[in-house]
Amino acid sequence: MHKILVVDDSPTIRKAVTNLLDGRGYQIMTASDGEEALHKATQEHPHLILLDVVLPGANGFQVCRQLKTNEATKDIKIILVTSKGQKTDRFWGLKQGADAYITKPFEHAELLRQVEASLSSVRIEGLHSMKDRDSSPIPTPA
Repeated sequence: MHKILVVDDSPTIRKAVTNLLDGRGYQIMTASDGEEALHKATQEHPHLILLDVVLPGANGFQVCRQLKTNEATKDIKIILVTSKGQKTDRFWGLKQGADAYITKPFEHAELLRQVEASLSSVRIEGLHSMKDRDSSPIPTPA
């Protein structure tokens, strides 16, 4: 079961996104600020984080950069979900390491497509690492 961390300071948005993902086979966790997001990401190792940019404390760009430069969390997929819709915001978010960028208000279908695409790449990467491990030569006894 894939774990998804939903990070937004708005309880309404957290609830809406959680409701959208609920019943689709995901384990959902939430955080309301950047520090809580960093803590949960390090402790829970979600497969995907839906991350707002405008947050109290550390903003979403800072959280994304910290997670993507940390060896233990660099492989977590991050989708920035934000009201910051300028091209420069999108550019900056992707430069910080985000895997995708969605502007609020978003279409439910768009968010679900991005979630599925991100989690599909997690499955593919997992299969590649298993294949690499399984294709290692078996040592022969001396």
